[in-house]
Amino acid sequence: MKKLKELTVDEQFELFVLLKNADVRIAKNGKKFIAFTFQDTSGSIDGKFWDASEEEIARYQAGKVVFLSGKRENYQGNPQIKIMHLRLAKADEPNDPMLYMERAPLKREEMEEEISQTIFEITNPHWNRIVRFLLNKYQKDFFFYPAAKRNHHAFAGGLAFHTVTMLHIGKSLTHEYPQLDAALLYAGIILHDLGKVIELTGPSATEYTVVGNLVGHLVLVDEEITKACVELKIDPMEEDVIVLRHMVLAHHGLLEYGSPVRPRIMEAEVLHQIDNIDASMQMMTSAIENAEPGQYTERIFGLDNRSFYVPKEK
Repeated sequence: MKKLKELTVDEQFELFVLLKNADVRIAKNGKKFIAFTFQDTSGSIDGKFWDASEEEIARYQAGKVVFLSGKRENYQGNPQIKIMHLRLAKADEPNDPMLYMERAPLKREEMEEEISQTIFEITNPHWNRIVRFLLNKYQKDFFFYPAAKRNHHAFAGGLAFHTVTMLHIGKSLTHEYPQLDAALLYAGIILHDLGKVIELTGPSATEYTVVGNLVGHLVLVDEEITKACVELKIDPMEEDVIVLRHMVLAHHGLLEYGSPVRPRIMEAEVLHQIDNIDASMQMMTSAIENAEPGQYTERIFGLDNRSFYVPKEK
């Protein structure tokens, strides 16, 4: 049986899938519809359920497994599902949401080992103790959560996988540019998105928490660093702690992208650039994997809604 991302344009299908998102919206005619994101282990595709009744809105909640009959179409350069029939999975059918989650390409144990080994390279004792403390505090969620609701690394284990690939890039840059403080860069990479375990609800039916929406992961991890300092009896106003806090607060690069400050330390600017590179590569790679040579990918919202051409194989 094919999976979602293996379907071709105009192909009709019947599949069990997970409702990753189920957002209720109002159409131009004033009637409600549900904007679904359907997911299986191959990825996700959107589809709209028009003229939804209140009963249907209550029935088809994010996190539920459904049996979907539909047709794969394209709309404005993006794949879309035309829904023909939809029902909830029954008790004797494969109705466990975990069966349909996309997962990181590395095993959890591999990611844990790589990050653990990197911590030995964080030679500043304050940074080392803070990183160890926060990873121990959020160990389970850090290696299970996605890095985003949509766009980049939006799959189970995506947060840790994003961190590991950023560490790979960071290590190559510290070899090329020995003037970089490797310990500071590695500490910043490991902590920069850790606040997402508080900002997001988890890998199944991912949503933003109230504090995630109103405060955001940059400020949340800064608060976690300060609380860790209290527990560890480290003065949060020591310069090395302030520098580490600056790394996480500045990693979005621009004020309009959510950073309360712009990078003012070399390692903070490099962290921002590495974050952009890895997020962009993940989005492009996912799109290109689902496009044929000689064609364009679907539009990528996180990359200014651009589509990318896949050169023909030689």
